[in-house]
Amino acid sequence: MRMLSRRALLAGSAAGASAALLHPATPASAKPQAAAGCASYRAEYHFTVPDQWKNDPQRPVWIDGEYRYHYLYNPDYLTGGTTTGTAWRLATSTDLVTFTDSGIAVPKDTTPNGDVWSGSAVIDTDDTAGFGAGAVIVLVTMAPDEVTQAQYLYYSTDGGRTFRNHGTAPVLPNPGVRDFRDPKVIRDEERGRWVMTLAENDKVGFYHSTDLKSWRYVSGFVKGGIGVLECPDLFRITAGDGTVKWVLGVSANGKGAGLPNTYAYWTGAFDGTAFTADAADPQWLDHGWDWYAAVTFDKHRDDGSVDPSVRYAMGWLNNWDYANTTPTIDCDGFNGTDSIVREITLKRAASGTYYLASQPVAALHDHVSRTVNLGDLQVTGTRVLDYRGTAYEVTCEITWDQLKGAGLQLRRSPDGGRHVDAGIYGDYAFLNRRPTVNPDASGRWQESHSPFDPAARTVRLRILVDRTSVEMFVDDGRYVHSSEVFPYLIDTGLALFTIDGTAVFRNTVIREFAVE
Repeated sequence: MRMLSRRALLAGSAAGASAALLHPATPASAKPQAAAGCASYRAEYHFTVPDQWKNDPQRPVWIDGEYRYHYLYNPDYLTGGTTTGTAWRLATSTDLVTFTDSGIAVPKDTTPNGDVWSGSAVIDTDDTAGFGAGAVIVLVTMAPDEVTQAQYLYYSTDGGRTFRNHGTAPVLPNPGVRDFRDPKVIRDEERGRWVMTLAENDKVGFYHSTDLKSWRYVSGFVKGGIGVLECPDLFRITAGDGTVKWVLGVSANGKGAGLPNTYAYWTGAFDGTAFTADAADPQWLDHGWDWYAAVTFDKHRDDGSVDPSVRYAMGWLNNWDYANTTPTIDCDGFNGTDSIVREITLKRAASGTYYLASQPVAALHDHVSRTVNLGDLQVTGTRVLDYRGTAYEVTCEITWDQLKGAGLQLRRSPDGGRHVDAGIYGDYAFLNRRPTVNPDASGRWQESHSPFDPAARTVRLRILVDRTSVEMFVDDGRYVHSSEVFPYLIDTGLALFTIDGTAVFRNTVIREFAVE
């Protein structure tokens, strides 16, 4: 994806960027990673970069029983200078909850082409590119003059841990357009070739190759009105009823049209050359403000086989409108957090439309360190619970006969004046970060909405709260809202509320996690 004046944005001006926004009271606890005299805002159970900066996740590959996850990383973020821009850093995981850092895999500034942007890695099982069977091939965007974007090839013969460049010439040169980036490559086994999707302003271009080193344009999918398309995605998934759909996804900024600024997708058909959507307008995999540059990837069973009915997904918990605003810079020395990894399934709505549903990765259950079961709670107005925490999951099913709204106040301050609100009101579900500290200085992007049918008179909520984020899963993941929030670390309360009515919060359970 693009970096807004990429090198300038990632220069060292970030240090102290949060100070003007945040004036936290002395927090209750600190983690070892924090600087002396500082309290840590590092997430408890979400992936965070060890230091400096991260942005786009790159699609993980499965090798030797583990996921190898690369992401864009700038080791010079806090110092700036002439070496700004991103490399690819590697982390490995067997369960997609706990990650082990493995350092920089694809370096920056080692060729005249400069730093490396987003792209994708594939395993070349049949040695189509000539670097050896099983080599990991990366197709990545670079812009030597910081303007002209083209696609370059790197290869690895040690399982994606270190890479070498395949010369300095692009394998897919720029045809004379401004936006030409973020190659996503998949293998078309049926036709014996590789397929690339590429972000080209309001179009996703499709390309073919037999060797990963030469590419031919074959078709395009155009969608205007949702900003410049970035980080395209293409995959096949099988629904519970046996229906098979292809999904085309993009990261897009639909805020100008009252739409999310996250991951837009279309279900449809793909014939190896062109994608045909079921509907002209996209659906959105997240309705919050901060789930960008998301990638999806295969779910591998224990024996290594791929589950065709489930796909994993993860996104960058940030937004280019305020990318350098975070309390983690000053005390923790980093800027970069990912969403929880999600399990994506294809479901059929009552209307006949197919959609993607999301749930937190199942392995999160294996890291539960404490469970608080509060049972069924009747609420009229506001009910403050006897619980305190900065990082947890809360689940419940809210039922009612008649009311306007209901939900939870998360990370509530001792005086009740600050909190994050999550719930339903009328015909929409919402996540509202306005009553707490958050990165949006403009005040325009505070409450996110997704559709809700009030006639249901019930809603199931599963909400993941961490030190700088909230992710709300509505009705078994039919809709999701992910947003950055920066509550003071003394804001640890939790309350339930209703508006103009009474509701029962059934099977209310809080879980905490221990992730090393």
